[in-house]
Amino acid sequence: MKKKIALVLSLALVLTMATACGKKETKEESKGAAKTGLAVTTSIGSSTDATADAEGLAQVDSTVVAVLVGEDGKILDCAIDAAQTKINFSAEGKITTDLATVFQSKQELGTNYGMAKASSIGKEWSEQANAFADYVVGKTVEEVKGIALTEGVPSDADLTSSVTVHVSDFISGIEKAVNNAENLGANAGDKLGLGVSTNIAKSTDAGETDGVAQAYSNYSVVTTDKDGKITSSIIDASQSNVNFSTTGALTSDLAVAPQTKQELGADYGMAKASSIGKEWFEQADAFAKYVVGKTVEEVKGIAVTEEGVPSDADLASSVTIHIGDYTTVIDKAVANAK
Repeated sequence: MKKKIALVLSLALVLTMATACGKKETKEESKGAAKTGLAVTTSIGSSTDATADAEGLAQVDSTVVAVLVGEDGKILDCAIDAAQTKINFSAEGKITTDLATVFQSKQELGTNYGMAKASSIGKEWSEQANAFADYVVGKTVEEVKGIALTEGVPSDADLTSSVTVHVSDFISGIEKAVNNAENLGANAGDKLGLGVSTNIAKSTDAGETDGVAQAYSNYSVVTTDKDGKITSSIIDASQSNVNFSTTGALTSDLAVAPQTKQELGADYGMAKASSIGKEWFEQADAFAKYVVGKTVEEVKGIAVTEEGVPSDADLASSVTIHIGDYTTVIDKAVANAK
């Protein structure tokens, strides 16, 4: 009898040790390097002309996706947001929306976006986007692209109770973000955060030239460790223009998708006007790299001149653009990291 008890206890001990080792291995695997990716997809297709009865609308819709991808290609974390910027103009070609308007992303709007009351499942846009982001964790891009849809809406039983919005843009954004993902210093166990900020301050009325309704959005993706330090960072921006005439007629091709500054690369054309001969994306990448290893408070404390450009000697040689908007979205991204 004693031998049997001893045998049982020995087996239990072996199983416990095996389980512990398995957990240890899994935990160690979760500490592996991970890639950080960002994707922005923009459309101006919902814009409309001004008429005698209604103001014109310049509408810029940007879907923004951030991902953290493991060494095996599986998504470790995902964040989805969207910036929907609506700028009105008159039949006389005058901007009628206050240029000082602060535009919040759909995640920032939360329940104020107002989808829940019209939703068949009573869920807000942010809730549904978060549910879809959670659903793709653990999947590869091919598996995400294979999610069953009916007219762009999930038909998978695991999703229909939490997501009824069209997810085609989410899926294409996830694919783009994973393809863009790079090893920038993140680890698999880090938190992922996404920040978005939009203004329309540079919009202008029509006159001798066409008017411009410009949605100027800045984007930041960060990963942070357990101590709150930034382990990887990406910065991008888009200047999405919708042009209109003095009669309120749209003159932009609504089928053309605006590109981000990172996508434009050298075509953005900053290098020729830069005192250091560097393009916008080069300077943005240099700043994104500079903030790695810092807390958000340290980033907000980076010394700048009266003009808002870095005064730190380590930065001045690689970054001469204004960094205020970038510290703002980095602050948002860190706050959103979970």
